[in-house]
Amino acid sequence: MEEKIKRLQEIIDSSDNIVFFGGAGVSTESGVPDFRSKDGLYNQHDVRFDQYRPEYLLSHSCLANEPKVFFEFYRQKMDTRNIEPNAAHKYLAELEKAGKLRAVVTQNIDGLHQKAGSRRVYEIHGTTLRNYCSRCGKEYGPDYIFDSKAPIPKCSCGGMVRCDVTLYEEQLPYKAVEKSVAAISDAEVLIIGGTSLTVYPAASYVNYFRGKHIVIINKEHLQYGLDPINDLEINLPIGHVFSQLHV
Repeated sequence: MEEKIKRLQEIIDSSDNIVFFGGAGVSTESGVPDFRSKDGLYNQHDVRFDQYRPEYLLSHSCLANEPKVFFEFYRQKMDTRNIEPNAAHKYLAELEKAGKLRAVVTQNIDGLHQKAGSRRVYEIHGTTLRNYCSRCGKEYGPDYIFDSKAPIPKCSCGGMVRCDVTLYEEQLPYKAVEKSVAAISDAEVLIIGGTSLTVYPAASYVNYFRGKHIVIINKEHLQYGLDPINDLEINLPIGHVFSQLHV
């Protein structure tokens, strides 16, 4: 693995047009559970929610038809305000400051990339850090839903305040997707980290890459057609890998 990490350092040193595409594995080292692993969110049994399919609890249908259930689950499971960025988030922020990283494309909704200092972050599944009224569109800060005592948080206009997270059954945010695809298409190096590339359509965006090097950093091996000369796969936790690199 030392040789692979050395090779990754060489790839990073040689480019100032890098894009990072990341998933849940980027934040698990900060203590944010992923969704589908053995210890993930969907396998955390809670008698209040065991009667529901996990995907339903984070769906538009649940929000529309059983909003009290939706917000109880959301408040219990999705609050990451006190979570801190890890070595992966911090290294990517340093790469951006150094002018080497053009963008972070993330499937995560926790805002940890921005908390670490990254500025150009495209959140293709939205974020828990923004809320808005579903009736009038008024925006609310990250604390509004989590700190509200009302079972269903309300706007001053009387409408329901919801999170700016892309729920199941909803379209991904057009502007974030458009910017993500453009960044990946123009990149010289694409680093894919902490994702199994199984969540679609987000995972399909990496197919727009036409640059020199693809680097995969994931604890599990991915069945992805890498070029043995130009590309690289490292099967280790991403924070461990990035902590051994310099900008």
